[in-house]
Amino acid sequence: MSLPEVMAAALLTGHGGLDKLDYRTDVPVPRPGHREVLIEVTAAAINNTDINTRIGWYSKVVASDTNAGGRDGFSTITTADAAWSGKAMAFPRIQGADVCGRIAAVGEGVSEERIGERVLVRNMLRSYVGYRPFECWTLGGECDGGFAQFAVAPDRETHTVHSDWSDAELAAIPCAYSTAENMMHRAGVGAERVLVTGASGGVGLAAVQLAKRRGATVIAVCSPEKAADVLAEGADLTLERGADLVGALGPNSLDVVIDIVGGSQTTDLLDLLRQGGRYAVAGAIGGPVVEIDLRTVYLKDLSLLGCTFQDDEVFENLIGYIERNEVRPIVSKTYPLSEIAQAQQDFLTKKHTGKLVLLPPPVTPVTPTLDSTKTDAAQ
Repeated sequence: MSLPEVMAAALLTGHGGLDKLDYRTDVPVPRPGHREVLIEVTAAAINNTDINTRIGWYSKVVASDTNAGGRDGFSTITTADAAWSGKAMAFPRIQGADVCGRIAAVGEGVSEERIGERVLVRNMLRSYVGYRPFECWTLGGECDGGFAQFAVAPDRETHTVHSDWSDAELAAIPCAYSTAENMMHRAGVGAERVLVTGASGGVGLAAVQLAKRRGATVIAVCSPEKAADVLAEGADLTLERGADLVGALGPNSLDVVIDIVGGSQTTDLLDLLRQGGRYAVAGAIGGPVVEIDLRTVYLKDLSLLGCTFQDDEVFENLIGYIERNEVRPIVSKTYPLSEIAQAQQDFLTKKHTGKLVLLPPPVTPVTPTLDSTKTDAAQ
């Protein structure tokens, strides 16, 4: 396929409200560099990190939950630390950590045999930081991502996928499922009692499935309206969000807590853990600033695990799970890429189960024009 010169893309023009999302159809198509591939994006899911980055929620001056600024942003942030990396973000930026598509072109050092492969991109990129431990770029954060018709990614971190899933289903995997699988990996989850917060969202539902895959007994915290869906995905018990968890389960009754919510319930989550229990956290949409009793931590020999950086095997495991149909995401709804603002508004309501996915418009093939002068000369 001859590549077009411009493409449709959703540009994030700065930190703030939904008005900072600018859908355009005249964005230059990127070109792959050394050891990179160009992907024609067919689907890209929405994640909490998209919202958090847009509104500058990662800034340490913000102490409220994500929804407090989800629509209009925050009146005060410090831009120097408003991205997840703790550094200032460059604008405009094409967000989108989830890239599903097909390789359309390759850069120097990549075999042309890869063109046409159906792929997923690891969202926590290590190539650009020399594979140093605990360093990574987020696709759609430190570099442009999947909210566009085309995206560039490192060849080494672009994984071929052999699956009969839809593009939207595949796009639901990278960010949410790698976050959840990383928490399983770091906490060493096995056949034990595990509690998952925010269990009806993208990461939470992935955690339910992945913990169950490892043989765990899964207690899921979610709204009553979504309990049936969460139970259908493998949870053994659901508890209502905001319930007295310690009263319902008893203190020292869990081996592992998988927390993506944070907020005021954190103290109770630590009380629920047995001696030597593990608390893994990879989100704080319910509030990032919490109060804990350090006596609980050290007297119970608890392990508190912050989970962002991912070992290579985490994403590689996911590709295997997909191809063996060991997990499967729920896609609640898809939207045209042009409706990204509406999709983010719907995401913030948390009325859906699973994932919301954006679909870029199909790429119109470019037909090369003949040079009449050269054609006449050849004749």
